[in-house]
Amino acid sequence: MAGPHNRDTRPDHHRARRSHPQPRRERKERQTSEDPPERRVRRTHRDDRQSDERREKREKREERALRATPEQSPRQKQRSPERRRRHDPTSYTSSERSSNPLNFDALAKLDAYNEKTSRQTQEKEQLLRPKEKDRGHERRSKHKVATGRVLKDNVKHKRKSEYGREKRRIISGPLAEEGNVRRRGGYVAEESGKKRFGRKCWISVLVVVLLLVILIPVGVYASKKHGGGAGSGGSSDAGSDPSNSNLDGVNKDDIPATAKNTYLDPFTWYDTKDFNITYTSETVGGLSVMGLSTKWDDGVQANENVPPLDKKWAYGTMPIRGVNLGGWLSIEPFITPSLFKSYKPNQGIVDEYTLTKELGPQKAAKTLEKHYAMFIKEDDFQQIQAAGFDHVRISYSYWAVTTYPGDPYVPKISWRYLLRAIEYCRKYGLRVNLDLHGLPGSQNGWNHSGRQGAIGWLNGTDGDVNAQRSLDIHTQLSAFFAQPRYKNVIAIYGLANEPKMIALPTSAVLDWETKAAAIVRKSGMQQYVVVGDGFLGLSKWKGQLSGVQNAILDVHQYTIFNKNQINFPHQKKIQYACQGWTEQMQQSINVATGFGPTICGEWSQADTDCALYVNNVNTGSRWEGTLPTGDPTTSVTTPDCPPNGGTCSCDKANADPGSYSDDYKQWLMMYAEAQMASFETGWGWFYWTWATESAAQWSWKVILSLGTLRCQVADTIMLQAGMAAGILPKKTWQRDFNCTSNIPDFKDLPEKY
Repeated sequence: MAGPHNRDTRPDHHRARRSHPQPRRERKERQTSEDPPERRVRRTHRDDRQSDERREKREKREERALRATPEQSPRQKQRSPERRRRHDPTSYTSSERSSNPLNFDALAKLDAYNEKTSRQTQEKEQLLRPKEKDRGHERRSKHKVATGRVLKDNVKHKRKSEYGREKRRIISGPLAEEGNVRRRGGYVAEESGKKRFGRKCWISVLVVVLLLVILIPVGVYASKKHGGGAGSGGSSDAGSDPSNSNLDGVNKDDIPATAKNTYLDPFTWYDTKDFNITYTSETVGGLSVMGLSTKWDDGVQANENVPPLDKKWAYGTMPIRGVNLGGWLSIEPFITPSLFKSYKPNQGIVDEYTLTKELGPQKAAKTLEKHYAMFIKEDDFQQIQAAGFDHVRISYSYWAVTTYPGDPYVPKISWRYLLRAIEYCRKYGLRVNLDLHGLPGSQNGWNHSGRQGAIGWLNGTDGDVNAQRSLDIHTQLSAFFAQPRYKNVIAIYGLANEPKMIALPTSAVLDWETKAAAIVRKSGMQQYVVVGDGFLGLSKWKGQLSGVQNAILDVHQYTIFNKNQINFPHQKKIQYACQGWTEQMQQSINVATGFGPTICGEWSQADTDCALYVNNVNTGSRWEGTLPTGDPTTSVTTPDCPPNGGTCSCDKANADPGSYSDDYKQWLMMYAEAQMASFETGWGWFYWTWATESAAQWSWKVILSLGTLRCQVADTIMLQAGMAAGILPKKTWQRDFNCTSNIPDFKDLPEKY
């Protein structure tokens, strides 16, 4: 019995609160604090089980009620008592609107009821929604889960029992995927998603359509581009990039880290056709053998008139009938003008040095390797054989081996294509004349040596340094080509193309050539070595280099670069070939009157010097009198065409061979046959050159380019100059004129164009 001092003196409304049941947690904590520990544990587990059982029963009742509830229209939903009570406090019954504070059990029940009705309403609305919208909400709901706007499935949430309410439970299954999850004061997927669904959907559709419009044609083109080709490399059709299908079975991890992204990494090669792409670090003479196969066959002959490679060629009695691969591994502007046309004259891009410097290392490597791969391909060697050739002179430059400080040239990539070209020659029974076309410092100062301008070889500040560098390069080259695999296919080895001996000390050049030949012989190479006449004239070579065994003198014969010969009338040009060049050749091959073995390493049918860039980039011609060189001995400022009056023009001289008149075709054929006959009085000849982009009279195979990128039209728009226009024999030995018959006067053929 409470005494007066225990009487509750608080206001009535405070005392009323005490009559309410205490919160469940407080009662439980007070009870369990008085129980033994083991009893408290049992009680806790029992309470948890009971709580779970109650929850499961409640969910089952709600599910049964949901199935039993009839479908309602949206208007009926708006009028339902439950919905009105949820949103309008005045719609509750008197017991629910009591001003007395609700106990905690009542609050819990009310919260559960609200949650139940909300869930029922959402699930009913879900059933009414079209499937398309469901999928749209599913996508948005998943997006919001990924961005944190909806609780993720893999996050666990505990139930909250304080005050009779629940914490957010883990949401998974259809409800989470549908996006119908309500968060207090937060996002409701159903309501906020409707407005954005249409706009975003249409934007997505438009983007997809645009992508298809772009990608489908590209995909079709790519599939056609890469679908062609066969064999080990699988080069595709003309004008397209090689497929490089032989890389399909190669693991990039097989390439050592030190070799990746270098010239030894086949995954960086533009073209892998007919290369052995198995990585190797092996070198011979410091030069890589990467790309070479381990097998070869020298039992092939170029044609029925010559022996196979593994049989001896009777040089001196059996004439060489060869062709040059000029402008390929050593860039020459008039052969590939497309590489230079895009530059303005004031940029000074006139040779391979300035071109590669302008492009920069990466772009230069990419540009030139594509040129190496596309300008000359296997088909060219097959056509060379079919045209009746038996030898091929391959021009290359020192940067195929190495480069030096300050050099902008692309190093070593052309080496791989040189080796492949030799193997193609072997395949078609063609013997090779290796021609080192560009030496360090430039041996003549002309653009085809790599750098136009001053001669820096055996001349100037670095003349001796560059001369020694050139000898070092021959040390490497001769060591490599002394391998047994090259004994039969390489027949001739050139020391230096066109050293300009009229501008260099003759004794210095001869001394260098003697040293270079000794290096070649020391390596074990027994092939013929070639020295250029240096423009001294064949008569000046009697008794020179007598100590060098198996040496050949190389002369290059053109009328168009000589002011005293370019203006010969048509008849006289043929007469000069039959008489003048024949006499020089016969005199030279006789050791009593000349050097001995002599070949003509370059000649052409060109009637004028009108071909674009043939006299250097952005310069004119002797023919039109537009060649002011700044040197009185070489400048030509008045037309230098035959003196029969009229105006000299290069327009018709550069025309398509298909437009030539019959008289002009006859003259061109006879002029070519006259030179062949003349040079075969010596050891033979090499026509300059096999391929050009547009200069018809300089190419046995003429490629008529329609665009600035020659590689895009190569082999698709092309013709054989001789066979298509009738200005070259179908076979090199099938000739009607050999300088023994009369030469027509060609009176009906204009001397000017």
